[in-house]
Amino acid sequence: MSNLSKIKSEIESYASESNLTELQIVEKLEHHFFNKKVNENLKLYKKGKKRVSDITKDLKISPRKFYAILEKKKISHKKYNKKE
Repeated sequence: MSNLSKIKSEIESYASESNLTELQIVEKLEHHFFNKKVNENLKLYKKGKKRVSDITKDLKISPRKFYAILEKKKISHKKYNKKE
């Protein structure tokens, strides 16, 4: 049995136990692992070891979305004035 079929059978069994569809389970897993990657990158950002541009490339998100994540987690960052 291949690894993909094992994963598929595990998702199907979990879906039958819970009242969720397979698609909802996959979305929750995707959300969980995205947050895990974000937290790892935030630790490096706080230490000054990783820049915003590198993080946004790794996570495949826009800088605006990354700054929204920083605001949500109440992490201080430099705000630029658009008028200047």
